[in-house]
Amino acid sequence: MTEKIEQNNSSYQEFWNWFTTKEKEFFNVLKDEDDVEENFLDVTLFKMKELNEHFFLLAGMRDESTAELIVTVDRNIKDIVYAEELIQSAPNLENWKFTALKPELNIKDVEIRMDDYIFSKENIYFYSNGDDNYPDEIDLVFVHEDLNDENENEIINGTYLFIDNYLGELNFVTQIDNFRIAGKNEADKELIPIEKLKDFLSWREREFTEKYEAAKIETTEDSYSLLEGTLENGFPMLATVNVDLLKWNQKASHPWISVLRIKYHGDETNGFPDDEDYEMLNTIEDEMMLQLNSDTGNLNLGRETADNIREIYFVSKDFRKISKVLAETVQKYPDYEMTFDIYKDKYWQSFERYGIH
Repeated sequence: MTEKIEQNNSSYQEFWNWFTTKEKEFFNVLKDEDDVEENFLDVTLFKMKELNEHFFLLAGMRDESTAELIVTVDRNIKDIVYAEELIQSAPNLENWKFTALKPELNIKDVEIRMDDYIFSKENIYFYSNGDDNYPDEIDLVFVHEDLNDENENEIINGTYLFIDNYLGELNFVTQIDNFRIAGKNEADKELIPIEKLKDFLSWREREFTEKYEAAKIETTEDSYSLLEGTLENGFPMLATVNVDLLKWNQKASHPWISVLRIKYHGDETNGFPDDEDYEMLNTIEDEMMLQLNSDTGNLNLGRETADNIREIYFVSKDFRKISKVLAETVQKYPDYEMTFDIYKDKYWQSFERYGIH
C-alpha cells in the first residue's frame, strides 16, 4: 500500500508542476473572463480527470488579485479524501487559492435563479423530524414556498442546489442523514427560517460528539454467528456476522457503512466459491482487517456469501481511510470483479435483516 500512496503523491505533484507552469496564463484568463471554459476549465479538468475521473472543478475570482480553484467530487463520498489530498499537496502561489470541495457560504451570498424561480432565504425553510427509535438521526424537510405539482422538478433541483451551496459539500454529506424537499402544503410542523439551519446542525453535532466521543469496543473476543438462508432465486446464502457488535448500544459512533462486493465463479458450486476462491476471499479480508481495525476507527461486521458474490462489511467512524483501503484492494486484485459502496447509516438499519439487535 505504501507504493500506492507514493504513486498518488507523485501524480499530485506532477499535476501541480504542470499547473504552476501555466498559472499566470490561467489567472489572466479568469480575471479577463477570456473564454474561461475553453482556455481554463476544459484544459485543467482534462488533467484532473487523469488523476481521478470523479473530479470536477469550479473557478472564479475571489477578489481583484486572487483566483480560486475548487475541486469538487459532487458529494461522492468515496472520492472526498482524494480531493482533499490533491489540495493539501498544492503549492503556495501568490495569486491563487485552492479549495477542496465546495465551501459553505454566508446565507447573504446565496441566491440562485433558475427557470424563472428564485431560491433564497426569503422563500426556503426547514423543519426536523424526530424518531424515538433513532434519536441521533438528522432527518430534515426543506420547504420552498412556491413548490407545487407543476413545478416540482425545477423547485426541487433549485432548492437542492441552494442547500448544497449554503452548507458546503462536506457539511451536506456529513451533517444530514436524511432529507426531502416539499411544498408548504405538505409541511406538518412549524417552519424554521433556513438561515437557522447551520446553528441547528452545529448544536446537533455537538450533542452527538459529546455522546459518542469516548465510544470504543474491543472485538477480538466477540461471538460470530453463522446464518443460513435462501435467496429468491433458490440459491443458498451464508452469512457470518459479529453478534456482539450488532447488539452494541453505541452503533451511531460508527455511522459509515462499507460494502465490498467480490464476484467469483460459483456456477458449479451452488453459487459458493470453490476452495481456491474461498481461500483468496479470506486472504483479501484478512489483509484489509490489518489496516481497518478498532485503533483506526474501523470494525469488521462480517460477510455474506451467495449467488457468486462475497460481500464484506465494515463500520467506521470516518470514511476517509476505508475509502482508500477499499480502492487499493480493488486495484490490487484485478482478476476479481470488485465494487464497493460507502454510505451513512447511524443505526446500521442495513443489517436488521439478520434479526440481531
